Amino acid sequence: MGKAEIMGKYETVDAEGMCPHRLVLEHVTSRWGVLVLMELLERPYRFSELRRAIGRVSEKMLTQTLQTLERDGLVHRDAKPVIPPRVDYSLTDIGREAATQVKALADWTAARMPDVDQARRAYDEARAERTRAQ
Repeated sequence: MGKAEIMGKYETVDAEGMCPHRLVLEHVTSRWGVLVLMELLERPYRFSELRRAIGRVSEKMLTQTLQTLERDGLVHRDAKPVIPPRVDYSLTDIGREAATQVKALADWTAARMPDVDQARRAYDEARAERTRAQ
């Protein structure tokens, strides 16, 4: 029996060993990946502008996120040979497509929050009821 047969559909040995589409999905839907894509959907940003627009992201984490999305072909890094150095980040065509999908999910989440809140309350009440009954 080979390794692929033993492992479950979503189990992996390491990140590079993942199904390629799953790894990209992880990058696009990561905490900072979502926010970077949605901000860049608006317009290109310089690093410091993007960091301020996102808020509460460390320089290291934003750098890693941008590098990952650039490697995946979703973000374009344009370093201008000027002093002081100027680097602009924008979306590539597939980055814009991904960002549009992420934004649609974010819009859906915002629109459906009342339903989610209601489901959570019902779940919590039912769980509390079961706990009291024990």
